[in-house]
Amino acid sequence: MKQNTKDERIGGRLRHLRQLRGLGLRALAAQAGCSPSFLSRVENGAVNPSLTMLHNLVQALDTNISSLFADEPKANDKTNEYIAHGGTRPVLSFDPLRHGPGIELERLIPQAASYLLQANIHIVAPGGTSDGAIQHVGEELGYVLQGQLKLEIDGESYRIGEGDSFFFNSERPHGYRNPGPGTTRILWVNTPPTF
Repeated sequence: MKQNTKDERIGGRLRHLRQLRGLGLRALAAQAGCSPSFLSRVENGAVNPSLTMLHNLVQALDTNISSLFADEPKANDKTNEYIAHGGTRPVLSFDPLRHGPGIELERLIPQAASYLLQANIHIVAPGGTSDGAIQHVGEELGYVLQGQLKLEIDGESYRIGEGDSFFFNSERPHGYRNPGPGTTRILWVNTPPTF
């Protein structure tokens, strides 16, 4: 099933970055830990990669996820201010199961190379998961707005719920999932920006 135009742009940007770096499908797929056919389907907008796979792909391309979303709203260049009203912020979707609900990231601030942090609301459907461990430079802070989350950091598992917060070094392997039954919403801040 064909994905929406935004997904096609992301896939096209991945393809463009791969080609700029002189990598073939097989080479990038091997570095990212996926099959060449899966990577081809991502580049053509036919499937969405999981959050972990997207991290693997951009890491292999020596960039970050925010580089794939260059057409998002920008802050005022003169004052570095940004106001976004509810329901108007960009939302990024990830489908780790490739056939059902997964994770959406509602951008609280736009991406920009000059920003020192990134803030999103992670909206995790029941059963939604980061689909494996993620590691990258930086630090992360989160606050559970609604629901519950099973957070894994460096092999340790934590069950956190509404009103709970967390902080950790992003270089430690980490991942998460929503054990259900309802949707989980987390205010999640990274520094430096990684998405």
